[in-house]
Amino acid sequence: MSKLSELEAVLFVVGDEGIGLEELSYLLENPTAQIYQWIQELNQKYQETAASSLNILEVGNHFVLTTKKEFAPLLKKYAQSPMSGRLSQAALETLAIIAYKQPITRMEIDEIRGVQSAGSVQKLAARQLIEEKGRVEGPGRAILYGTTNYFMDYFGLKTMEDLPDIQSMEDDLAEELPTDLFFDRYQEAVEEGEE
Repeated sequence: MSKLSELEAVLFVVGDEGIGLEELSYLLENPTAQIYQWIQELNQKYQETAASSLNILEVGNHFVLTTKKEFAPLLKKYAQSPMSGRLSQAALETLAIIAYKQPITRMEIDEIRGVQSAGSVQKLAARQLIEEKGRVEGPGRAILYGTTNYFMDYFGLKTMEDLPDIQSMEDDLAEELPTDLFFDRYQEAVEEGEE
């Protein structure tokens, strides 16, 4: 296993959050200057290899593994294709969290959902429903996500105030559900002599 393949694996796993030289240096147990040289070598390899669709972008002090620009039309077509499938439950949950809590980081989304959301975030970004709205100040400079104009058009919203009110949805749900489902079933059983 070469250091370049280790570097590539880490860049792949961190996704669109990217990773800084210091963290790469710690993980790969080499000085930052050496890591930077490997990043340049790996990116050069990507550029020289026509069979590779990958590219490494330096964004601020982070490095992000991306696809080459020439693949943008294909990936956009995929994201908009009806055959790419509907949004999964996880993607819908993630989109709802972003819509109501924006701007929000992926880590905050993960905390709310209780599971990792990187795949859903990438799928939503590829479908142009969410986009980067900035970065958090401080270590790591995590990406802040928010909804796009396409999101507004897709869901027929003029402003974010047009989103359904969460409190009224909870109230409606409470009216639809029995107040004490278990007590009602117990009462039915007692009345039928099944105590």
